Amino acid sequence: MATETPPPSKTQVPLPSREEFVRVQDSEEFVRLRRSYRSFAFPLTVAFVVWYLLYVLLSNYAGGFMGTRLFGNVNVALVLGLAQFLTTFLIAWWYARHAAAKLDPAAKAIKSRMEGDA
Repeated sequence: MATETPPPSKTQVPLPSREEFVRVQDSEEFVRLRRSYRSFAFPLTVAFVVWYLLYVLLSNYAGGFMGTRLFGNVNVALVLGLAQFLTTFLIAWWYARHAAAKLDPAAKAIKSRMEGDA
């Protein structure tokens, strides 16, 4: 069957030593990779948590505002609740683009060197 996975390779790739891992972790390239990840992920995580907590707090303590009808049976709470889903998907899409453009190539280069392919 064409969808079966191929058998595992017979050749074993030797694992890097602890010293090699430490050397790579201390390298400028790894520091840049980690900085790129953190400078993207941490601010967006904080922003999304604040945005989520704002929604929860408004729902609990600003019922009059959240119940304000915008049109028909659509109120502020519904629009902000749907915006939570929208921002979740937008952040996931944005992170996937960031990872594909900046994180994955750098991680692949480090991995390749660690495995001895470079």
